[in-house]
Amino acid sequence: MSDASAPLFQIDDLHVAVADEDDRHQILKGVDLTVRPGEIHALMGPNGSGKSTLASTLLASPEYEVTSGRILFKGEDITDWPTDVRAKAGMFLAFQYPQEIAGVPVRSFLQQALAARKGIEDLSALETRLAIMDWMARLDMDPGFADRYLNEGFSGGEKKRNEVLQMAILEPDLAVLDETDSGLDIDALRVVARGVQEVRKDRPELGVVLITHYQRLLDLLPPDRVHILVDGRIVESGGPELAERLEREGYESLR
Repeated sequence: MSDASAPLFQIDDLHVAVADEDDRHQILKGVDLTVRPGEIHALMGPNGSGKSTLASTLLASPEYEVTSGRILFKGEDITDWPTDVRAKAGMFLAFQYPQEIAGVPVRSFLQQALAARKGIEDLSALETRLAIMDWMARLDMDPGFADRYLNEGFSGGEKKRNEVLQMAILEPDLAVLDETDSGLDIDALRVVARGVQEVRKDRPELGVVLITHYQRLLDLLPPDRVHILVDGRIVESGGPELAERLEREGYESLR
């Protein structure tokens, strides 16, 4: 049994620059964040503040370079771990703009990803399909979805629901949701938020970092903590009331 008071995930004085020899400007300038099992942390901030850079850095995107600081996951320093090792260890990133992959059915993608996550080469196709069908029913998704090519021709809402399906099947310990509400109307947003809550029912110790611009997602997925990122630094942290204050006052008061 894990110690719920011990951090699941920590960012310690993280500085990140664009990994380009000609333009190595700093984007993150000393970010600290601690997430314990079962907590939802909302990360908010104006455009260009570094939110998506942070999400990409957490999954080791080659576009960005950690110039100082550390990323810790379950007590281990993973700052130098590559993307696939982080994913296998139990980290998950839901993209703001999920990529289309022609010719790869959702079902095949999920089976390969799950086999890698669990380290089982001969994972049962039938067992995986049954798990996918079960989760599709719980997420109120059309079963035919499993045979469509990954994100090809999907609406914005379908792409985001597919990300939630991936999260359900892969059973991560930490989920980073990068602007999951981007481009969704309120009905689609409710469906996606309900899906995240359904996954959390199954995995109550799942830690969530929720990157968003809008209060409306936080009404559906109430956070334990809210952090405001401005110009590459967390300038204020607090409870859900901080997001409500932002809704009223905007970011100017925090700059």
